[in-house]
Amino acid sequence: MAWRPWPRALRPRLIVAFVLATVLGAAAAAAAAAGSASASLVEAAQQRYSETFAAQVAAFAPQLTYPPDQDALDRLRAVVGTNTVVTYGALLSADGAGSRLVTGELRAEVRARQQLIAQRLTADGVPWLVLGTPMVITSVDGNRTPSGIEVYSAHDLAGVVEQTGALTGSAAIAAAIVIPLSILLALLLAGGVLRPVRQLRDTARRLARGDLTARTTPKGVDELAQLTVTVNEMAESVQTSMLAMEQMRNDAKRFAADVSHELRTPLSTLTAVVEVLAVTADGMEPDARESAQLAITETHRLVRLVEELMEISRFDAGTTSLRPEDVDLAEALRYCLRARGWLDEVELVAAEGIRLRADRRRLDVIVANLVGNALRHGAPPVRVRVSATLAVVRIEVTDRGPGLPEDVLPHVFDRFYKADAARARTPGSGLGLAIARENARLHGGELTAGDVPGGGARFVLELPRNLEEE
Repeated sequence: MAWRPWPRALRPRLIVAFVLATVLGAAAAAAAAAGSASASLVEAAQQRYSETFAAQVAAFAPQLTYPPDQDALDRLRAVVGTNTVVTYGALLSADGAGSRLVTGELRAEVRARQQLIAQRLTADGVPWLVLGTPMVITSVDGNRTPSGIEVYSAHDLAGVVEQTGALTGSAAIAAAIVIPLSILLALLLAGGVLRPVRQLRDTARRLARGDLTARTTPKGVDELAQLTVTVNEMAESVQTSMLAMEQMRNDAKRFAADVSHELRTPLSTLTAVVEVLAVTADGMEPDARESAQLAITETHRLVRLVEELMEISRFDAGTTSLRPEDVDLAEALRYCLRARGWLDEVELVAAEGIRLRADRRRLDVIVANLVGNALRHGAPPVRVRVSATLAVVRIEVTDRGPGLPEDVLPHVFDRFYKADAARARTPGSGLGLAIARENARLHGGELTAGDVPGGGARFVLELPRNLEEE
């Protein structure tokens, strides 16, 4: 995995960003302050040395006689101090490091400008300030003329540099002190900023788990508070819509259950009449007989629809129950096919002796729905294949029809779903596969749908062999 230098989580990102900004700002401020203070120290030292130097030279000027001799130059050098050079024509008086620090550039500038000149340089790693000034003769009438005497003085700036270094160190220490304080402040600020975000996250998780009453109390008037209000409004809208949908769904279920129940008695009477009609239909005129047969077929279809609606209603109400018994699977499947006249149309591949605990009536409903669906919408051969392990039995129903289109497959177990509108008047109600799956799950099993490689649909029923273990 590639190393990621930037954290992903919002909290550490806020803390890191805040600390970086604070540290960089503190470092920049400290560096600027240290630089300014260092420059001020050097300028102050230079100003002090320059004023003292000029005063010393000016104070000695009245004592000189012109032209000066060597002794006068030596006395002037002694007054100015160590590291001093005094020149007059060919005469020279030097002391300490002055003679090696006075550069030709400085001398040329002093002679050209005839004023005090300062120059900073470094010699052998030591910083120096070298001052140079010409000595001027002032006459009685106030005229000033160059005397030809030049005085140079060198001053060690190591002490000033040490002071600037101490200032820089103090700035660095101050910046280092800022780091833990900035981290603490960042933690406090991040907690204040992210607390509403965490609360919104928790609310969103509760909503995702189905708790539609989850809300977050907005605090303040900032963007996060506005976001909280928006999320609460969204949750309120979703809750209202879901409650309305739930109410509509309950009303629809109750309506279907009530209608199914109310239709049972008149349908029982109608069924009795239809049975009588079926007995006498053979003696009717052809047109009357055709109408009678249509009435008989539609009545049987209506009876099956009402029975399936009542079955679905019981599943929705949670009132269904199993009556498990020991079932010989091969025998039960043959009975299912024989009772509906499908033995000649369906190939049964089932080993003898496979037994399981199941509700025989509900198992019959599942298999009948699967095989009937294959016969109506598939193509021969329709095959029922049985396999088993110690824990599970597997019943696979396949056909060689067109199979299940991709857009149909996700809805094949939906109630009242028919893939083709042209099949709206087929004997199926669109509830058979839904009832089959509910019965499979009632047994602790599962019913799945798919396609056979090469063409055809495949439905697979898996049931536990021992219900008590589920």
